Amino acid sequence: MNSHGRLTAFGNQLIEVHLWLREQLAALREDVDAYLAGGSKVRELRTHCLTFCSALDRHHNGENDFAFGKVAEQFPELRPVLDELRRDHQLVDDSLQRLETLVRELDRDTDPTEFQRELDSLGALIETHFTYEEKRIVSALNALKVPGWDRTTPAFLLTDEPA
Repeated sequence: MNSHGRLTAFGNQLIEVHLWLREQLAALREDVDAYLAGGSKVRELRTHCLTFCSALDRHHNGENDFAFGKVAEQFPELRPVLDELRRDHQLVDDSLQRLETLVRELDRDTDPTEFQRELDSLGALIETHFTYEEKRIVSALNALKVPGWDRTTPAFLLTDEPA
C-alpha cells in the first residue's frame, strides 16, 4: 500500500477485475435464464447485456491503450504475448458486437438460441483469454512503476462497483 492507501500491485487488481467480469457474465446468464422462463423483461436483459459489454470493452480498451504500452516499455520480452492478447481483444470485440446486435433484436417472438450461443461463445473466449493473461502478465503488472497510477485507477482496472 502507498500513502494513499491504494494497492499498487496492478496484476492483483487485474485478477480482481477479471473476477468481477466473470461474476457479471454469470449474472447476465441468470438474466437470460429468467427471461426465457418469462420472469424478466427483454428491456432489463438488454440493459444488463449492454452494461456488461460496455464494461468488458472499457477494460480491454484500457489495456490496449495504456497498460500494454507500459508493460512493453518495461518488459520488452512480453511484446509477443501482448500482441496475442490484442488479437484476443479483437475476437472478443467481434463477439460483443454480435451479441449487442442479437440482444437489440431480441423479443418474445425471437428464437433466443443464437443469442445464447453467442453468449456461451463469448464466455468461453473470455475465460481462456483471462486465464492466459493472468498467467503471462500478472507478475509484470505487479512490478510496473507508472507515475500517477498510484493516485488514479487506470481505465483497465475500473469496475462499476463503488470504490
